[in-house]
Amino acid sequence: MGGTEEKQPRGSGRPTSRDVARLAGVSHTAVSFVFNGRAEGNLSPATQERIRRAAAELGYRPDPVARGLRRRRTAVIGLVTDEIASSPFAGRLLRGAMETAWGSEHLVLTIDSGGDPAKEDAAVAELLDRRVDGIIYAAMSLRRVRVPEGLHRTHSVLANCLPEDDSLPAVIPAERAGGRTAARLLLDEGHRRVAMVGGQDDIASVDRLRGFRDALRAEGITVPKEWVVRSGGEITGGYEGALHILDGVPADGRPTGIFCYNDRVAAGVLHAATRLGIAVPGELSVVGYDDQEHMAEFLTPPLTTVALPHRAMGEAAARLVLDSIDTGRTPPATVRRLACPVISRASVGPAPSR
Repeated sequence: MGGTEEKQPRGSGRPTSRDVARLAGVSHTAVSFVFNGRAEGNLSPATQERIRRAAAELGYRPDPVARGLRRRRTAVIGLVTDEIASSPFAGRLLRGAMETAWGSEHLVLTIDSGGDPAKEDAAVAELLDRRVDGIIYAAMSLRRVRVPEGLHRTHSVLANCLPEDDSLPAVIPAERAGGRTAARLLLDEGHRRVAMVGGQDDIASVDRLRGFRDALRAEGITVPKEWVVRSGGEITGGYEGALHILDGVPADGRPTGIFCYNDRVAAGVLHAATRLGIAVPGELSVVGYDDQEHMAEFLTPPLTTVALPHRAMGEAAARLVLDSIDTGRTPPATVRRLACPVISRASVGPAPSR
């Protein structure tokens, strides 16, 4: 009675639940009740407190393996992702997932696959062999992904990506709403001549542009075709795209505001504006996207941007997995879109009068 006893190597010195029972002057069963979550209704609050004080004095911790065998849980969530090492946003997503899991007494075991499908399948198989309670599969750039083998065998949620077969729940940024937000930053300052630079044909680019145009259309504004420049997602793309729109154009013929696909593109736009002698934000306002750490706030001027909710995605994905574990039910394969908040700095100002 009382569950599996921790077996200790002779001379290891690690305290056992029987040591706690002796110090507290209670039965071994009473100690098991406290650390198996069965104390309420079986032990008085005073007895529970005495057992916890004895455990703290001895430095006793329940054996997680033995406890997991009893509960048929390991209190571990797996997280498989494609590029933890190289993404500037991975830390935020991981922190969100880990702190949410920790709040429910779970740890997160993370594996970086490097984007290799075979390694992803192997990583999921390894996590299943270790009997994790659930798995989060996260991508560091929003896209549709092949669902790794084995994810359907446990409680699984996707973060910052969508399943190709729509078979699992996913948590992603509300990119179209983010594009509308970016447009409103410029519209609310009186800008009516606006452009967009950067991006390609990926999901994020398409949705951000759609949202941007949604907000402008609501104000009766159409962006000229030549002011939408698909120049990729790097600083050079922003620089070249801005030169294409601004170089050699008189002030009354160029945009007063530019929405950039991401902060790296915005850095290129700011560099081009400096080269051309165009003051930001006096003559040109610039809005970024992502709120990239160690970059956006250190540009000149510091960049107003729409932040990607990486931490919130980690939190929401972990919560979905934990709720699924607790209820024993797989959540429906729906898509949850999280708001992208504004980070206001100094690169946006009133539209110049011309």
